[in-house]
This record gives sequence, structure tokens and C-alpha cells, in this order.
Amino acid sequence: MEFRYQDPYPIQKDDTVYKKLTSDYVKVEKLGDREILTIDPKGLELLAEEAMADVSFMLRSSHLESLRRIIDDPEATDNDRFVAYNLLQNAAVAAEGALPSCQDTGTAIVMGKKGENVYTGVDDGEYLSKGIYNTYQKRNLRYSQVVPLTMFDEKNSGSNLPAQIDIYAKKGDYYEFLFLTKGGGSANKTFLYQKTKSLLNEKSLEEFIKEKISDLGTAACPPYHLALVIGGTSAEANLAAVKKASAKYYDHLPTEGNEAGQAFRDLEWEAKVQKICQESAIGAQFGGKYLTHDVRVIRLPRHAASCPVGMGVSCSADRNIKGRITKEGIFLEQLEENPKRFLPDTPPHLEEAVEIDLNRPMPEILAELSKYPIKTRLKLNGTLIVARDIAHAKIKELLDAGQPMPEYFKNHPIYYAGPAKTPEGMASGSFGPTTAGRMDVYVNEFQSHGGSMIMLAKGNRTKDVTNACHTYGGFYLGSIGGPAAILAKDNILSVEVVDFPELGMEAVRKIEVKDFPAFIITDDKGNDFFADLAH
Repeated sequence: MEFRYQDPYPIQKDDTVYKKLTSDYVKVEKLGDREILTIDPKGLELLAEEAMADVSFMLRSSHLESLRRIIDDPEATDNDRFVAYNLLQNAAVAAEGALPSCQDTGTAIVMGKKGENVYTGVDDGEYLSKGIYNTYQKRNLRYSQVVPLTMFDEKNSGSNLPAQIDIYAKKGDYYEFLFLTKGGGSANKTFLYQKTKSLLNEKSLEEFIKEKISDLGTAACPPYHLALVIGGTSAEANLAAVKKASAKYYDHLPTEGNEAGQAFRDLEWEAKVQKICQESAIGAQFGGKYLTHDVRVIRLPRHAASCPVGMGVSCSADRNIKGRITKEGIFLEQLEENPKRFLPDTPPHLEEAVEIDLNRPMPEILAELSKYPIKTRLKLNGTLIVARDIAHAKIKELLDAGQPMPEYFKNHPIYYAGPAKTPEGMASGSFGPTTAGRMDVYVNEFQSHGGSMIMLAKGNRTKDVTNACHTYGGFYLGSIGGPAAILAKDNILSVEVVDFPELGMEAVRKIEVKDFPAFIITDDKGNDFFADLAH
């Protein structure tokens, strides 16, 4: 067989609409017979700074169009429409530039493809990182990165650095970028399965996908853009393709394979997987048709002895943006500046929610919730205590040392969340829920001490939580994952740090809320919404 080189990912076109940031920082110089695009490193800093700012407050028009289609779809459930409408409202608030679309403003990720005729003369990662640093310092974004000092001791970096920066070499005289800000919710729903040839038949693959879609759950804030990648020269190559496919970076791959092993989209299986997602009835967080907006299935070559399969999502905060530097200047993908145009003239009709007064004694609140079945939509009014991973670990340390649980953990519902910075003149920064499952290990012990009797967060939870609520009379309420900006603007009246201030965004806070939306997910009788769906 003759040698044949194949571009592994032959993207056939790029129909991205770009806006021009500047003509500065670039020039063309001669080096012998070659023309070299010379980029002042300040141009890299500028591009990264603008990209991280835009992607934190704006979304792609195509993503917003998908949300509007949910509202207009007669087959969508009321809960599907409720979530989609809230997410569109959230996008409109975020686009104003003060409150980011999600409180988890993510890990900054940069993928660059640098042409061989491009010269910067520096460590590009340093200048890209400086641009990222600038945005996180200037804007109302959250610092989510923790750095290890020892194996077990960590501290918040205070800058959201380090970023993940991967730069590849390619032909040409231009520099391409994909910027992402992926938070812990969607990143934690990336899975690798080490399978074999036995998976590669119609029946086995379909059964496998149904099982894994059921496991996916709602913790990463659906509706999702789901990516499924089958094959790969390594596990690492598979998961890198998952990330890029979920960002629509591979939308213009070929739709068939060849003997040289090019990656391709399998449109038939995309339709099949989308149907499986719809039939799961998980819906846009609280039951329905729209677990996913769409699906991308990418097929890759593999070693004969292995078949890696990767699955991942881009969540309702679909934060992906492309950039380019050419001899004409520095360019950034144009995101949607006017999300309001996608909102319907009137909100979708919904049954009236049940109002719950959180300022009553805890036994009275529990008795009131006990009157209603799972899936009941609520409006919460009163005091919530905010605590997430590190705060829960601190309180467990107190209990392990024989000290009492703080009274605030007994007297108020616990909201699992961590806010972004508060804009000047506002009561709160973006403040949506975090993934409930990370706190599951604490629930039984805390409820046995009279704490965590009502928990508010996003996503499905383990059977241990259902059992604890049944034993101790507790409840888990689901909040909509995604609309963090509108919650801050319309539903959170005040925020006060009450414990562990040294933890930054992980400190324990007391917040006052008005008409805060939630659903009963797990009740005191052993019922669980997501378990019922699975059956």
C-alpha cells in the first residue's frame, strides 16, 4: 500500500460570522521567499480578553433559536416550556453585560491552531492567560479554580487561573482559536467508556446508548448539545473530540468514512440518539421531550484491541466562541446581542405555583411541603442558607470533633450554590444552583442531626438521599439549572456571609429570596421524581 496522509479531522468549511476587533497588532514580514504573519503578543491578550468577556454574557443565535423552538413545539411539556422560557429570559438579562449567564463562570479553555507562517516570539499561553486574567478581574465573574498546596490542602487561586491552553501547529499564515468556559456541571458529565468490537453492532450500541442516556441525568443543566464519539486512536483523542463536538466545532466534518481513517459525522445515528433522548422523558430538567437540543455522533478510527466511547454535553450555558488572527486583523465570532427577540410575546401558560413561606419554623415548612406530590412547582419566599462542597466538609469536621451543628443549618433550607461577583448597585451576582449529587454523602448524617432538612439544588441524586429524606422527613427541591442571571436580578433580595468567610465563593451565606422557583423532587414519603422516570 502506498503512503497516504489523511487530515484526521477534515473540516470542510467554516460558516462562522466574525466581527473585527482591530487591525492593530498584526503585520506581514518577508523571510526569504516566505511571508510571515507577525503578531504582537498584545493581540493575543486582547483576543482572549474579549472572547472570555463575550462568551460569559452572550450565546450563539442558533442556541437561542433552539430554545424558542421548544416553546413553540406542541409536543413539549409545560415543564419543557417553563425551562426554555426562563433560559431565554436569563439570556436577555445576561446580554446586558452585568450578570453572567451562569454563576459558574467556568474553567477558561483555549484551543489554538497556529499556522507555520505565524510568528509571535513569545510563549503564547502566557499572553492568552493574561487576557483571561484581565476579564476575570474586570467583570463580575466567579473565581472557581482551586490550586493544591499539598495533596489535601487547597486554596482558591483568586484569578480563575490556571487556564487550559492547547496549541497545535498547522499549515498556513493564520491563527485559529476556539475559546470555551466550561463549568463543573457540564464538565463533570463527560464520560469515557473503554469498550470493544462487541459494541459495534446495531443492537448492542442502541442498548448501550439507552443505558448511558438514563445515567446522564440533569445535573449539567439541560437541554444539552450532546456529543457521542465512538473510536479514537487513544482515550485522550476520544475525549478531546467529545469536547470539540459538543461545541459544534466538528459540524462540517464529512458524513462518511474512508480507508485513510478520516473522522466523520454519522447523521443516521445522530437521529437515533436524539430519539432515544426524547423518549427518555427526562426532558429539560423536570420531565418532557427536551433533554437535548441536538446530538452529534462522531466516528473515529481505533486500535483493533480497544474501542473508546466518549460522551459529553454542552449545557444550557453553551459558552463556545471562535477567534481568528489573519493579516487583515483580529476577529471574534459574533454572538447574539439581542436575545429578547427570541422571547414570545406572552409567556407560556402554566398552572399557578404553590407559595412556600420559608420564614416559619422548620417543622411547619416541612408539614406544608408534605401536603404536595413530587413535581409540584413552588415559589419560595424567605431565608435560605447557601453552602456547597467545602462548607459541607467543614461542618462535617465539626460533627466529627463532637461539636454541634450550626443552628443555621437546622433552621433554614440549604441552597447548594456559589455566587459570581456582585455588580455595583445590585443585591447579588449571578447565583444559580450547583450540582446536588456532590453533597449526597453528607445528607444522612446531617439530617440525623436535624440539619439539611430541605435542600435546594439541581440534578438527580442517589438513593441514599431518598432514603434519608424518608427516614428523617426531609425534602430535596430542584431549582432550574442555568438561569443564574435572572435569579440574581429578580429573585434574590439580599446576600450576607455568615460563616467561613475565608472560603470566598464557598463561604456560607444567608440570602433572602422572593418567588424563587423550585420543584419538589424528593419527598418525605420515599418518592423521587427521577427514580420514577427511570421506571
